[in-house]
Amino acid sequence: MTRTSQPSIRKLPDAWRRQAKTLRRYGGQALATALERCADELEGTIQERDETTLTLTDAARESGYTATHLGRLVRDGKIPNAGRPNAPRIARRHLPLKAPSEPRLAESARPRERSNVQIVHSIIQKGIE
Repeated sequence: MTRTSQPSIRKLPDAWRRQAKTLRRYGGQALATALERCADELEGTIQERDETTLTLTDAARESGYTATHLGRLVRDGKIPNAGRPNAPRIARRHLPLKAPSEPRLAESARPRERSNVQIVHSIIQKGIE
């Protein structure tokens, strides 16, 4: 399998069960059973992880959003409150994830190695290509 054709973690249990079915068809009973057990364990782990509830602070750390913003989403009903009133929690499966942003120009730019005067002199001497 190439990297681009690999299934996501959530799709792995079903993919493993299909592979187990194929193995069983060709006499690989023990391997098929082992693969099905692995699928069951992974599915259980994913479900347990999704049901884990997080405080707003922990949710902020994982999601990339601020605790204040997440609290507002809970108050507005956009995310279900998995906790109590005045002590909200968010189930990991409902946690919005902030897309990684491009670095800002100031963060990505290298420090100048030459001054503006040196750059202008270089352009005058060499011309602009």
